[in-house]
Amino acid sequence: MTEASVVIVSRGRPAALTRCLTGVSQLQAARFEVVVVADADGIAAAKLAGWRGRLKLIPFDASNISAARNRGIEHAAGQVVAFIDDDAVPEPTWLARLIAPFEDPVVSAAGGFVRARNGISYQWRARDIHADGTSSELTVTMESPILRAGKPGHGTKTEGTNMAFRRSVLAAMGGFDPAFHFYLDETDLNLRLAEQGHITAIVPLAQVHHGFAASDRRRGDRVPQTLFDIGASLAIFLRKHFAGDHSGLLTLEIAEQRNRLVRHMIEGRIEPRDIGRLLNTLEVGWEAGTKRPLPPLVDIADPVLPFLALRPDPAPAHHRIIAVRRRQARWGHQQAADLVRQGYIVSLCIFSMTAAYHRLRFDQAGYWVQEGGLFGRSERSDPIWRYWKRSARVQREVERSASFRTPDEP
Repeated sequence: MTEASVVIVSRGRPAALTRCLTGVSQLQAARFEVVVVADADGIAAAKLAGWRGRLKLIPFDASNISAARNRGIEHAAGQVVAFIDDDAVPEPTWLARLIAPFEDPVVSAAGGFVRARNGISYQWRARDIHADGTSSELTVTMESPILRAGKPGHGTKTEGTNMAFRRSVLAAMGGFDPAFHFYLDETDLNLRLAEQGHITAIVPLAQVHHGFAASDRRRGDRVPQTLFDIGASLAIFLRKHFAGDHSGLLTLEIAEQRNRLVRHMIEGRIEPRDIGRLLNTLEVGWEAGTKRPLPPLVDIADPVLPFLALRPDPAPAHHRIIAVRRRQARWGHQQAADLVRQGYIVSLCIFSMTAAYHRLRFDQAGYWVQEGGLFGRSERSDPIWRYWKRSARVQREVERSASFRTPDEP
């Protein structure tokens, strides 16, 4: 049986961390521990969340996610170390599926799929990563894991909010490079693994839902506060992995970021003058990244503290579905919260008599909420409008989520 350590790095987002921990507490994996690397507010939130004494709480307040992740690895006693962001929530089957490929000793890393903010579309699926920092989508039609061997300059991307590594391999490579304060740190690790020929598993059914919580680098509406660390990290990444012309790649990045900022301006989130100001922070960051020292990475030692299981036995897989009309929503929320307190995994479907698109979210109280029109899209490939009887629509949505939350009752 593979024991796993789940590392969550959090800074300035105690409410998001509490929500993430609630989702992690419902994981249906056999044995896992949780390592929280967080600032003082995050540590305090974790202590109040109901798992005091069952979490490894590591104080850390520097604005450097790579160094924070390394602190997590230092305290991780599992054979596999998995990572999820504090503004994400896993499906209950996430961890069991993500670590399953490690039963094969040739597997060194694994990555799953990431759902976007609406809970239904995908933010990231499978990608290749290249030495110039660019990526390319991979077509994955199978639901079972796919094993891919890396080679110099060409690796398999694992997303920072949904990835796992064999601890022995990760420790021997020195973990994440703290020169990357933010952005491209896991991509750098992917290429270092690829250079050594390590095998990465793509696990489509290991899924998390990722939000865009505000931070000191980004507002809650995804508008960047600064692009400094993106510029610095890109310069560092190219210094380490790409021998070609760096200036041309900087020009491409500036163009991409300008297009992104123009979209924000068109949608009324920023003013025209903000575009130049933010692009200037990108170029200042790039200049800093060209000069930042890159000391060699050192091995990470074995953990001092023993494995601390979040619970002695796997969480029960009992999953209840509640389906209500819009006018019954308040009652539905009350019922869902009550079932969560009884130990169930709960999905609440709230349908209006419209064709509104569906959205899925994880409520702070610990249950999944899908809201939308009875005749509207859930999968974005669905027709814009389709007639449904209520019972048939409920059954359809139950079947759509059954790979992640299998219901007790039809």
